[in-house]
Amino acid sequence: MPNSRAIISAIDSLTEISGKLIAWLAFAMTLLTVFVVILRYGLGIGSIAMQELTVYMHATLFMLGAAYTLKSGSHVRVDIFYRRFTPRTRAWVNSMGTIVFLMPLCLFIIGTSWEFVANSWAIHETSAEPGGIPAVFLLKTLIPLMAANLLLQGFAEVLRNAAALVSQGDYPE
Repeated sequence: MPNSRAIISAIDSLTEISGKLIAWLAFAMTLLTVFVVILRYGLGIGSIAMQELTVYMHATLFMLGAAYTLKSGSHVRVDIFYRRFTPRTRAWVNSMGTIVFLMPLCLFIIGTSWEFVANSWAIHETSAEPGGIPAVFLLKTLIPLMAANLLLQGFAEVLRNAAALVSQGDYPE
């Protein structure tokens, strides 16, 4: 499967780069939270926009970091049986789980969120809070982006597992 290796590599590279960039949001979010707390409780100054920015960063970190979590195998897995499986059985379980559960869920999320996000973009939805961030439409856009990223990484995982099954080799980590 020479072509699949190039596809897997390209998707993995995209996921790796975006995941590492997005991970910096955790650090930035921590600094911003400390700054908001100091302003509020130390100086008596509140900022709705900065508080909302923390929520935006948190949402971005988790929504767009999901594909990286899948790629790195850091997602939650019921390991009671899985850890005892052979590499071949793991490849089958991972492939079937991705095809039967992950991919349909991602397509469902994209399909059901599309109009929700489009309506938000149509009105350039803003925060309901005075002084809030006037870009709720961007926050809502994370929903289908998360699903698309997961779907893409899921495709790479299926290709990786299929290659392992065809080659009878070890399960690729």
